[in-house]
Amino acid sequence: MAAIVGALGTTFASSSSYSFRSSSFVLRKLTHFYHPSYSASLRGSFAFFRFCSRGGKCMAHSLARANLGLTNPAPNEAPQISFGAKDIDVLEWKGDLLAVGVTEKDVDKDENSKFKNPILNELDLRLGGLLAEVSAEEDFTGKVGQSTVIRYPGLGTKRVSLIGLGQSASNVAAFRGLGEAVASVAKASQASEVAISLASSQEHSSESKPNIASAIASGTILGIFEDNRYKSESKKSALKSVEIIGLGSGAEVDKKIKYAQDLSSGILLGRELVNSPANVLTPGALAAEATKIASTYSDVLSATILNEEQCKELKMGSYLGVAAASTNPPHFIHLCYKPPSGPVSVKLGLVGKGLTFDSGGYNIKTGPGCSIDIMKIDMGGSAAVLGAAKAISQIKPLGVEVHFVIAACENMISGTGMRPGDIITASNGKTIEVNNTDAEGRLTLADALDYTCKQGVDKVIDLATLTGACIVALGPSIAGVFTPSDDLAKEVLAASETSGEKLWRMPLEDSYWESMKSSVADMVNTGGRPGGAITAALFLKQFVDEKVQWMHIDMAGPVFSDKKRTATGFGVATLVEWIQKNAS
Repeated sequence: MAAIVGALGTTFASSSSYSFRSSSFVLRKLTHFYHPSYSASLRGSFAFFRFCSRGGKCMAHSLARANLGLTNPAPNEAPQISFGAKDIDVLEWKGDLLAVGVTEKDVDKDENSKFKNPILNELDLRLGGLLAEVSAEEDFTGKVGQSTVIRYPGLGTKRVSLIGLGQSASNVAAFRGLGEAVASVAKASQASEVAISLASSQEHSSESKPNIASAIASGTILGIFEDNRYKSESKKSALKSVEIIGLGSGAEVDKKIKYAQDLSSGILLGRELVNSPANVLTPGALAAEATKIASTYSDVLSATILNEEQCKELKMGSYLGVAAASTNPPHFIHLCYKPPSGPVSVKLGLVGKGLTFDSGGYNIKTGPGCSIDIMKIDMGGSAAVLGAAKAISQIKPLGVEVHFVIAACENMISGTGMRPGDIITASNGKTIEVNNTDAEGRLTLADALDYTCKQGVDKVIDLATLTGACIVALGPSIAGVFTPSDDLAKEVLAASETSGEKLWRMPLEDSYWESMKSSVADMVNTGGRPGGAITAALFLKQFVDEKVQWMHIDMAGPVFSDKKRTATGFGVATLVEWIQKNAS
């Protein structure tokens, strides 16, 4: 035990970077405080050891801080669902639940109260008119959010459910919503075997059907999953298999469904990371999760984690200024994806804001609407980046190299912390007068963007829960995108159309930069209230190489669902689609 703990101290205190590909032992060293099985075996030994980093901070205190409240998340198993695609008559299928997606037009009836839609009419005949009767009694009209369930043991399936798709269903969001609705019905009925079909599948082109099947599969996985890691009791889903009927079969559909499974695993990781409280998901724990991903997919992914001393050597004064107040040390995360074979034609960079907690610093968050109680979500950008890294490492696109970069830290208050009025120097040499310590995310992104550009990338996207101004402008479900590149805007907006995530291009008004000028430094870190999301983007632009195509995505609104009080996994799907579109 002493030897193991000593090795841990060496890992954390060393001034050299640590890179990982396949060493499971090194992975255990980094993940002991994030995974309860490791922390339990080592907890007693930490009372006898004190590890100090080169910067002089006591690592034992930092590690203990990671287990504040004695909370250890339980393992959360991803849904293990077997998917299949068949072209058979829905009435031939046998299992626990047959779910049919219907539009408002599909549930129209004739003068004899019979369904005009042939599939629904045939089902109704087999059910002895019960389907028409129940839909009328429950006023089921096929609107989005409506569903009805009938139990009829005489049929091959135990239950039949109609799921409303609204006036029409033609986009990814609608079919992903169908999958989520089916998952909800399956959970309520404890169904193990489920089939999903569309009442009017013949209206969709053969080219679009594999994508529809993929969206339904993704929605089912995301809908069945529940993040119960922090609950003392939880119920496991009974769902084991899902067959998608009437949308084709064969290699193309199977490939799209596999893609949906890989993508969904990344989205679920993003949700879990954002949901994790700050006393568990510290900067070190976030670095451990990144290292775990790299170790799992070591054939295509490598990890480099820089400690505080190394960041000083790289002159990351902007990032380290934010991190200075916390007893949890910063961890600068860099994952690199390289394709398993063939040449690389384009290099991409993804930078995620990684504030695992944001108190606001000396400009502390106070008053109604400050949202300090959910500031664990301020690492939502990094969650999207790591979710994309996991998904891409499974999909393994060719011809593209991707750098995933996160400057992870906390924004806290202490005698060592950054103060309003301080002047800090970023790694590109530019000086910043800090006029608001609660505009800290852009300070960490400044050094992260500069670092990423120095990796030789052709294009870079940063994602951040950056401003409340963007939520005021676009509401809770749309992210704002800022870029001087029309070509990059077209690429990313096209990717978002495919992913079903909502983005809206915002202006980069150069004249607003006047409010960001300082009399004593190159710039201040925040301007006035008007155009706050725009001036934040203009600030980030100062740290991007002019030769690199750059986009900033402000995802402060859609990262978290206030209605469901849970993370959404926003950003992962669009990033993965964008990388795919750049791959050969």
